[in-house]
Amino acid sequence: MNNLIDIANRFKPQGKVIDIQEFGHGNINSTFLVILDSPQEKHFILQRINTQVFRQPELVMQNMSIFTQHVRDRLQRAPLGGGRRWEVPRVLLTQDAQDYWIDSKGSFWRAISFIEAAQSFDTIKDSKHAREVGYALATFHKLIGDLPVEKLVDTLEGFHITPRYLQHYEKVERLHVRSPQTSANQPREVEYCLQFVRDRKAWAHVLENAQAKGHLRLRPIHGDPKVNNVMIDTTTGHGISLIDLDTVKPGLVHYDIGDCLRSGCNPLGEETEQWEMVRFDTDICQSILQGYLFVAKDFLTENDYEYLYDAIRLIAFELGLRFFTDYLEGNVYFKVKYPEHNLARALVQFKLTESIESQEATIRDIIQATR
Repeated sequence: MNNLIDIANRFKPQGKVIDIQEFGHGNINSTFLVILDSPQEKHFILQRINTQVFRQPELVMQNMSIFTQHVRDRLQRAPLGGGRRWEVPRVLLTQDAQDYWIDSKGSFWRAISFIEAAQSFDTIKDSKHAREVGYALATFHKLIGDLPVEKLVDTLEGFHITPRYLQHYEKVERLHVRSPQTSANQPREVEYCLQFVRDRKAWAHVLENAQAKGHLRLRPIHGDPKVNNVMIDTTTGHGISLIDLDTVKPGLVHYDIGDCLRSGCNPLGEETEQWEMVRFDTDICQSILQGYLFVAKDFLTENDYEYLYDAIRLIAFELGLRFFTDYLEGNVYFKVKYPEHNLARALVQFKLTESIESQEATIRDIIQATR
């Protein structure tokens, strides 16, 4: 604890640090809530960046500085209508005016302002919450939509490029099959996952093919707009911010839409042990899309609409593929609590993909009716 307090004090807190607690449920970075005895700023977020994932964390901070300033400038020129609140997290500087600090062990630390009077949820509470999640994502896209993508560094090359994940999986899967530890009696869950991927290999290129043909174009995206990264105002219930901004980069908005619906429309959540009960809730899907398209109709093209269903299906499959690959590799990417944790996570996403596929007609009808 003393070590964490020393690190927190590097970022010039506006008051004495009185407590530090682990915060959130992220699978990549280590996140802490710093509590201050200050009448002004009572909290801030302290994070140790996972440099095995973000190998150039200085560029992550550069991106964050560029797009947060862009959003602040836009809001100053044109505030949101209806008196709505929108919060942009601020990067806090160290005593020597740097936006990060590296400790004696080489760990990369940064501090970010805490959004007060707001909370996030791991699952959707009701239809209003679902609409606000969609609204928040579309507002984020709208606010950064005119930021030229060439100003942003691609800090996670290949992120959300499903064919690349598939290519890596195939290498790992070949080693797994050849391994002497792999017996003919491997768990049925592993067999299920192997067959699941086998059946969908040819289709995994759908969004990248669309971009190559010029049907879809690169824009600035959030990269990880899960439901629990959407901040909800505790008084109004309005969506007021997207947090966890390390993955902001050039990409297809379809990655974000698919990821938001993947995480939001699974009422059992990503960590459920009841993977065979997982389903994609089309009522929640409709509410999220209503909130999203209310704002996004200003910037989505005809081609964008054509690939919305594919995005919803693909991103659930992609995350399952990544979890399953990590399980076969020995859990080298995602943080786990037990050896089969990534296998359990993969099963949840594959079951969700199955549910999406079984309701394709309904989901396409919702997209058509909501646009």
